[in-house]
Amino acid sequence: MLPFTAPLLPLAAAAALLSPLALTSPATAAPAHYACGSTPPDLDPVQGTGKANGVNMRTGSSTSCASRGLAHLSHTINYHCWTLGQDGATWTYARNLSTGYAGWMRDDLLQDNGSSVHCPR
Repeated sequence: MLPFTAPLLPLAAAAALLSPLALTSPATAAPAHYACGSTPPDLDPVQGTGKANGVNMRTGSSTSCASRGLAHLSHTINYHCWTLGQDGATWTYARNLSTGYAGWMRDDLLQDNGSSVHCPR
């Protein structure tokens, strides 16, 4: 058996730092997908418009969630907040002031890329 020596201490410390527990932290949680049927709070006073006619406003931050209504170029959209969708894209929850519908819209379908306020979890 080899005796334990001081040069092995830095290796043991490095191994401890690389453990899975050391790499996760609840304080630095990434934005998370909002499931179908989720409604976050209205945290953003900004309004905008879509980039096209017929943009879906969905019940969650995924194309697999049902559409609640459509937004058109002439509609004013009130942003609430944004999150990361299941597809890796950012999504903004918004209310269409022209129709009253509210839902999740992909930020790349909004003129100014959607809300700048992150949705809480």
